[in-house]
Amino acid sequence: MVKSKVINESTYISELAIHGMQEKKGNELVRLDLRNIKSSVADYFVICHADSATQVKAIANSVEEEIYKAIQQDPWRKEGLEYGEWILLDYIDVVVHIFRTDKREFYGVEDLWGDAEIKSYKSA
Repeated sequence: MVKSKVINESTYISELAIHGMQEKKGNELVRLDLRNIKSSVADYFVICHADSATQVKAIANSVEEEIYKAIQQDPWRKEGLEYGEWILLDYIDVVVHIFRTDKREFYGVEDLWGDAEIKSYKSA
């Protein structure tokens, strides 16, 4: 008997976001699995950073393109595009955070969700 790996939509969206980040060389990519945390606001947070506002914006565009190309879905909300210091793309069950390096260190989003399962990914 062959078992097929069933993947849910939020996991798939998070993987598409990771691919988009890798395409534009996002740094220190992590996915926080929040599904087992009672008070969580989403299934996953996908986080990376870059050294310039230009690269932060390029990563955000790449993530949007990858997700739209695969499932024709735009983010429900987008924040931070104007300054490129911390761009948030909200896909309801998956929230993508793309920081400029200093802002990621300052806000420490990963530390706020210490109970989450964290998986790291290599940049492309």
